[in-house]
Amino acid sequence: MAAVRRAVRRCLDQVPDPEGGVGLVACSGGADSLALLAAAVFEARRLALRVIGVTVDHGLQPGSATHADRVVAQMAGLGADETVAVRVCVEPAGLGVEAAAREARYAVLEEVAQRTSASVVLLGHTRDDQAETVLLGLTRGSGGRAIAGMRAAYDVFRRPLLDVARSQTEQACRAEGIAYWEDPHNQDPRFTRSRVRHTVMPMLEAELGPGVAETLARTAEQLQEDVAALDAIAAAAHDEVAGPDGLRVDGLLALHTAVRRRVIRLAAVAAGASPGELFRVHVVAVDELVTAYRGQRWVDLPGHLRATREGPLLRFRPTDEAGAGAVGG
Repeated sequence: MAAVRRAVRRCLDQVPDPEGGVGLVACSGGADSLALLAAAVFEARRLALRVIGVTVDHGLQPGSATHADRVVAQMAGLGADETVAVRVCVEPAGLGVEAAAREARYAVLEEVAQRTSASVVLLGHTRDDQAETVLLGLTRGSGGRAIAGMRAAYDVFRRPLLDVARSQTEQACRAEGIAYWEDPHNQDPRFTRSRVRHTVMPMLEAELGPGVAETLARTAEQLQEDVAALDAIAAAAHDEVAGPDGLRVDGLLALHTAVRRRVIRLAAVAAGASPGELFRVHVVAVDELVTAYRGQRWVDLPGHLRATREGPLLRFRPTDEAGAGAVGG
């Protein structure tokens, strides 16, 4: 518990003006989020920070509403100043179930943060989650962004436990007498992350020696600095080539490949593409509309989005506005 509290303390000390404010803690009822909530309640006392525990019911499992009620009771018992339970409707709409659930969860957390004027939303991802994310990024060929893993901080969200092992959060809960929930989906081999967690990671530890998760997480941390620098360059380049109707092809051609493809990804996400489902293969295909244009009609992207080259412009539009009856290239 001391390790979890230290991590939360460091995180809260970096939040601008946390004293007397509001902080949300996303809580699923698992060991990671319950240990996080307990630590946040403990550390919030010195800051007079009001802690609100939030649990999101995705409705994907039988008895999910009953589980949400149980988590609410746990959060109150651990000392949260207020508790919130929100039921969301998960609609894959071209995304995987996991990705759709994640998008719905983050959207509702942002909404609750706005309504409560929260200065921070704490998420319970651990070092093991980070290592799994890096491995998934490697297998999908998603580039440096995916290998850099989850960011410790962005917008209102913070992940204070990225340097804490999952085993430590479980030990923290046992030490505090906190009964935690084991999500059946985390054991279900139908889900890729479950197979990584229970088959791939143990195999790597057995074959390569202990410390694989820590090494993967450290690699992600090192790459994040490079990704942040390139993203800043790409954001500036995007502003230079973007117009009200699309991206100027001549401006894109003048950019370095690494920057140009980041500009394309940035524009696609801004137009509605799902960041978690937008892989390198998509970005490269759109890039070819700029660098190797042979009259191809469009590139379909996750999130019901279509990229087209129209004269001197590269444009992104919803598929229902792009002409559903046309023939793709």
